Amino acid sequence: MERQIKEQAERHHIPENEVIEKIMLAPAAVKRLLEPREVADLVVYLCSSEAAHAITGSALTIDCGWTAR
Repeated sequence: MERQIKEQAERHHIPENEVIEKIMLAPAAVKRLLEPREVADLVVYLCSSEAAHAITGSALTIDCGWTAR
């Protein structure tokens, strides 16, 4: 993400510390970045016996509402 932030700052002529809020999160439904732990938690659930029989062949979106915009 660091490279992407730098590129967006240059493209939009804004400081790097403003890129996440003004560029990356502006169109998102939930105004925060997804944490790696949240992805790990979903992976653990998908590997669990609780999910073993109910979730098959499904696409799960975990993007803090980005696709809901």
